[in-house]
Amino acid sequence: MEIGVSTFVETTPDPVTGETMSHAQRLREVVEEIVLADQVGLDVYGVGEHHRPDFAASSPAVVMAAAASRTTRIRLTSAVMILSSSDPVRVFQDFATLDGLSDGRAEIMVGRGSFTESFPLFGYDLKDYEELFEEKLDLLLQIRAAEKLNWSGKFRPAIHNQTIYPRPVQQPLPVWIASAGSHASAVRAGTLGLPFALAIIGNVNPSDYAEHVRLYKAAAAKAGHDVSKLPVATHSHGFVAETEAAAAERFFPSTYARTNFRAVEKGLPPYTRADYDAACSWDGALYVGDPATVAAKIIHLRKHVGVTRFLLHVPHGTMPHAEVMEAIRLLGTEVAPRVREEVARWEKSGE
Repeated sequence: MEIGVSTFVETTPDPVTGETMSHAQRLREVVEEIVLADQVGLDVYGVGEHHRPDFAASSPAVVMAAAASRTTRIRLTSAVMILSSSDPVRVFQDFATLDGLSDGRAEIMVGRGSFTESFPLFGYDLKDYEELFEEKLDLLLQIRAAEKLNWSGKFRPAIHNQTIYPRPVQQPLPVWIASAGSHASAVRAGTLGLPFALAIIGNVNPSDYAEHVRLYKAAAAKAGHDVSKLPVATHSHGFVAETEAAAAERFFPSTYARTNFRAVEKGLPPYTRADYDAACSWDGALYVGDPATVAAKIIHLRKHVGVTRFLLHVPHGTMPHAEVMEAIRLLGTEVAPRVREEVARWEKSGE
C-alpha cells in the first residue's frame, strides 16, 4: 500500500489575514514539502496542472524537476496533466526528462480536466472535450511504445517517421488515467490496462467508489490484462495533527474558504460547518484527524474499495506552511507505518 501527497499549489487568499502569497513563494514551499515527504518515507507526491491565478503550477514537471535532485526515493507524478489541451509529444518529453533527472521515479497521470481554462488558452474548443482526450491519449501511448513514430489525427499535425527523445529510464514510463467519478473512465482505463486513479472529494461516501474499481477490473480482465498487476489510486482532501480536535480546527478555515469560493463559481449552495463535520466523519470524504483516525480511514478504503495507493491532498486552499509540513511529517512517520502494517497483516491472513 503506497501513501503520498497531492497538491494543486494553491495561492488563494489566507482565510485569516486575507493576504495572497506570490506564486513564486508557494512554488518554493511545495519543493520543500516534496523534500520532506521523501525524508519521512512517503511513496509518491503529485502536482496538478492548472491555469488560473489561484494556482501556481501550470507546469507540474518543472515543479517536480526542482525537487528531483533533492530527493532519492519518492515517486513524482502529475495529478493531473490536462492531456486534452496539451501536446502529447511535449508531455512525454517533459516527463521522460523528469524520469532521467530522478533516475526512474516519474509518472504521468492524465485526465480530461475539471477546470477548463486551458482549452481556450491553447486554442481548443470545449465541444471536442471527449474526442480530444481519446486522440491525445492514443498518441501519448504510441510515443511511449516506440522511439520512431508515424501518426495522424484530427487535432494535431501528423507525425511522419519522427523520433522522440529523450527516452525514459523506466520502460514503460507509467501513465495513469485519472477520473473524478466517471464509469466510462474506469472502463477505458481497464480496457487499456493502465493504472487508474479516482478523485474522492466532496459530499460523497468513499465506499461507494468500490463500483468504479469493480468496473475497472472487469474491463481489464475482459481485455486480457493481468488485474493483479494494475494499481488503483485515490486522492482526497485531508489533514493530520496530533489530536482530532486540532486537525479539524486547523483544516476548517481554508477548506471553508476554498469550497465556498468554488461554490460561488459553480452556482452551488454555500458550504457550512455542518457539511465539513459530516465530511470529517467515518463515512465522509475528508481524511482529517489524528494519525490513528486517518490511518483507520485509509485502511478501510483499502479493504472495501480496493485501492493500492492513497494520496492525501493537503493543503486545501492556503494554510500556514509550517502546519502543512507537520501534517506531511505525521503522514509519513505515523500514518503510513500504521497503514502498511495493517494492510500487510490483513493480506497475509486472507481476511
